[in-house]
Amino acid sequence: MLPQNSFGFTNLIKMNHEFYLKSLLAGTLIMVIFFPVRGQSQNPVNHSQNKKNYSIHWVSQFPEAKSRKKSDNKERKTRKNKNWFSDLIFGEKSADLVKPMSVLAVNPDTFWVADQGIGSILQVFNQVGEITQFRNKAVESIPSIVGSCFMPNDKILFTDSKLNKIFQFVPGDKELQILNDSIVLEQPTGIAYSVVNKQIWVVETKAHRIAVLNDKGKLIKQIGGRGNAPGEFNFPTYIWIDRSGLVYVVDAMNFRVQIFDKNGEYISAFGEIGDASGYFSRPKGIATDSFGHIYVSDALFHVIQVFDRTGKLLYSLGSQGQEKEQFWMPAGIYIDHKDFIYIADSYNSRVQIFQLICAD
Repeated sequence: MLPQNSFGFTNLIKMNHEFYLKSLLAGTLIMVIFFPVRGQSQNPVNHSQNKKNYSIHWVSQFPEAKSRKKSDNKERKTRKNKNWFSDLIFGEKSADLVKPMSVLAVNPDTFWVADQGIGSILQVFNQVGEITQFRNKAVESIPSIVGSCFMPNDKILFTDSKLNKIFQFVPGDKELQILNDSIVLEQPTGIAYSVVNKQIWVVETKAHRIAVLNDKGKLIKQIGGRGNAPGEFNFPTYIWIDRSGLVYVVDAMNFRVQIFDKNGEYISAFGEIGDASGYFSRPKGIATDSFGHIYVSDALFHVIQVFDRTGKLLYSLGSQGQEKEQFWMPAGIYIDHKDFIYIADSYNSRVQIFQLICAD
């Protein structure tokens, strides 16, 4: 079985609670871009302890760049939201994204996007996107897809925060199954699989906790509850598990990231609310690279901030906009085993791909 960030596929292949939850769940190899933070150089980060320089390079985006105004983008989203269901029924294909929420990837040419606007998974192969047209009589639509993760045996899991379900499928197979239909979840959003424990960790945003399941979807335990103490949550959203089994949870309305060991024991946390670099406003997606750097998207800052494990800000990537290397309410992040970084640039209706480069 391969690690989470290096799966090879044989088939090619969720104050006002309601308002907040909706808003919560609601650019070829080029220049290097960095933004200044307090006391930090705009040059690539130099880690003196290991004498390495890191820089992030823009690689590509899907769909490929198009010249369009914001009004055109809004009109296109409205049209797609009206037509996605008929497209699925009548077999129309579309390479366009509407509201991407999370990404899973093998490499920059082969990846899958969980798109809330389409209500399905869009598979991308060599810049050609195809909507996965699921067959399942148990559900008529998938209204609020959020998180996704790889599983062994070529499976992909994804959550729906309105249906309160976890779905599973194999790329290339149109059969959609519900993972353990008897389990009761309260607004499942982020989801991750631990290759160390063979467990599925699911964020229950409404319940302010994490559900830990076995690989068949049976509940093992629950972690957390509402609060701001260590191990408690306030509207958590996305989750990431690295190859060593460490668990990273975006504790969104506590404006922090919490880190747990493979057994769910609290290790540490970092972050606080603020409007400067290194602070959080609306943290969402999270992932780690092969050097242990922690990437967190912020939907109101429209940036990706990168931290070390102690919570020290290393650098910040992006700004608000529609050009390459800019974001509009970014959501999920995925980093593959070669440190390609995939950003669900949600309100720009695209996925942007970067790569971390390390120079000794």
